[in-house]
Amino acid sequence: MLQKLNRTLEKWMPLITPTSVVLGMLLTVWLKPYTPFVPWIFAFITFAGSLSLNLKDLQRVMTHPLPIIVSLVLLHGIMPLIAWGTGHLMLPGDPQLVTGLVLLLALPTGIVSFMWVSLYKGNIALTLSIILIDTLLSPFIVPGVMSLIVGTNVDMDVFGMMKGLLIMVVAPSVIGMLLNQWTRGRIKTVLGPRLAPFSKIGLAVVIMINSAFVAPFFTGINLKLAWLAVVIIVTVALGYIGGYYLTRALGWGKELAITMTFNCGMRNISAGAVLAIAYFPPAVAMPVIIGMVFQQMMASFFGYFFLTDRSSKAQHGPGPVASGVTKQS
Repeated sequence: MLQKLNRTLEKWMPLITPTSVVLGMLLTVWLKPYTPFVPWIFAFITFAGSLSLNLKDLQRVMTHPLPIIVSLVLLHGIMPLIAWGTGHLMLPGDPQLVTGLVLLLALPTGIVSFMWVSLYKGNIALTLSIILIDTLLSPFIVPGVMSLIVGTNVDMDVFGMMKGLLIMVVAPSVIGMLLNQWTRGRIKTVLGPRLAPFSKIGLAVVIMINSAFVAPFFTGINLKLAWLAVVIIVTVALGYIGGYYLTRALGWGKELAITMTFNCGMRNISAGAVLAIAYFPPAVAMPVIIGMVFQQMMASFFGYFFLTDRSSKAQHGPGPVASGVTKQS
């Protein structure tokens, strides 16, 4: 029953996310008091998603580390700079919205990208390794990127951000990975499927509570809000496009094209919303919440239009790095 529920939730994720945002805004009065529980709910979500992580896959993939390095550079170097430039060009005179846009593109890759890579038959071992490495580095990378790019333009609690990432992302990921290693993968097959639907329900709850918190800033659909949504969609789309075309330019294969597209496009936006609400002025959370609305839909779009028509390896054969990673995994 739980597996059937999980498959149903996975199928409807592109609609569950925006619906949760709308419900959160409509139920602001009732949901806003539960904001202190969000980091702990999110820690559970991270733990449930981390039961697939193990050191063995990481060791195999690290023999060909170039895809991981390229992913990290794109995720935390190129994309935040593009967000900063786009923000100043398209949202002039609003440093808090620019900060929110940079935060959105500086976040670590999302654990949910594993679901999309699995669906399109990408490289699972590489995906889990990117998620693990990016997650472990996030308490240092995200505050560092924000300090370098945004600087003193907006008040932010750098050490609080690091602490939040350690509690919500790093600690539960390490615990999940160690349990998977200790039980030799049994916990992944026994406990993982049972927790999966609850983690998706928890994600919907987190989205609702975060949306309730920022609801006062979405008092009406006006031109500024619509323009902000357009800017976010275009900027986030560049991550998917960059991941896909970088893979092709480097001559890697279909599996890596799928893996890089989703891992470079998707972000741990729910964690970002918690960080934005806890450690930044409230308006900074607006781009993150809007990004949350569109993330699953954008993943579905890029998967359908960029990846589903590449079923033949002869069309898009594996390059040397891709072949090595695939054999290792």
